Amino acid sequence: MGTCIAAIQCAITAILLVSTTVSSDDKSPIPADPSSLNKWFQDNVRPLANRKGTIDPALKAAEAKPRTIKVRKDGSGEFKTLKDAINSIPTGNKERVIVHIGPGEYIEKLKIERGKPFVTFLGSPSNMPTLSFDGTARKYGTVYSATLEAEADYFVAANIIIKNSAPRPKGQLKGEQAVALRISGDKSAFYNCRFIGFQDTLCDDKGRHLFKDCYIEGTVDYIFGSGKSLYLGTELHVIGDEKGNFITAHARNNEAENTGFSFVHCKVDGTGTKRAYLGRAWQQRPRVVFSYTTMSSVVNPEGWSNNFHPERDHTALFGEYKCKGEGANPAARAKASKQLTPGQVAPFISLGFIEGSKWLLHPPN
Repeated sequence: MGTCIAAIQCAITAILLVSTTVSSDDKSPIPADPSSLNKWFQDNVRPLANRKGTIDPALKAAEAKPRTIKVRKDGSGEFKTLKDAINSIPTGNKERVIVHIGPGEYIEKLKIERGKPFVTFLGSPSNMPTLSFDGTARKYGTVYSATLEAEADYFVAANIIIKNSAPRPKGQLKGEQAVALRISGDKSAFYNCRFIGFQDTLCDDKGRHLFKDCYIEGTVDYIFGSGKSLYLGTELHVIGDEKGNFITAHARNNEAENTGFSFVHCKVDGTGTKRAYLGRAWQQRPRVVFSYTTMSSVVNPEGWSNNFHPERDHTALFGEYKCKGEGANPAARAKASKQLTPGQVAPFISLGFIEGSKWLLHPPN
């Protein structure tokens, strides 16, 4: 009897240990009710202390010794410019470095090189700093025109405005595209950030990313690239253009490429009426899905464009699931569009889409 009781106690202890070291849950579906989104996120992205043995070892080690450096325009921090702060981080960095950015506009062209992982840009939610530059494709090339190029893995930004201040393209000159952010590092997250620009605002270049509670505005292809990203509770604001608007341009050419954009509980709004396409088939096999998203009248009734390539009607995955609003009416949708079933949408509405259990953390306060 004593042996049996001891065995039961061991089993209970094992269960409790498992329950306190649970990772982020990659399988739990995002709830349909938008009011439940933040609780779902809290429940499924657990604190680091509760995720022993489940999170990337390099990330766990980096988070064990975080350090903070302050950037202040008035000189009250360690640095007055972001460029100097970035330069102070050694190549091969192995510790979380939180760059705490004071209010104001920082007119700088910035790059976090691949050898500098574990960097966080942190601003105040009540007085968000603005990173601004006027780079254009004509001068730098499209993807290199970005105000901020984040090439390193495990980059995090919270409460930051990233802006390309170049003038609105008039269509009269080549190279008027102007990127605000290019994110090409893997396992990167953005919380409560705003991305400001016109054409090609956000280059979601490559890697797995999370955008939560963000705002992204633009005219044409203002979310583009080959990334695999989950956008949660994010506003996609269309700046109306008489020639038409395209929100996404996902670059994917074959089925072997495990990439895509998934928008869940987002909002599509802006100026203009029925001119904005949710996406265009820039490459042969784009993969873009909108779920539980509210779409205003800015959305063109067709929803999607094959980019004048009719054959891409059969190769693109342009999916929608339980979206609402005037712009979500499926009646006149393009051939490439699909109203997904629960089974079809399942891979796109969980943290598993970006394998968040291995790396996703809440932003620092």
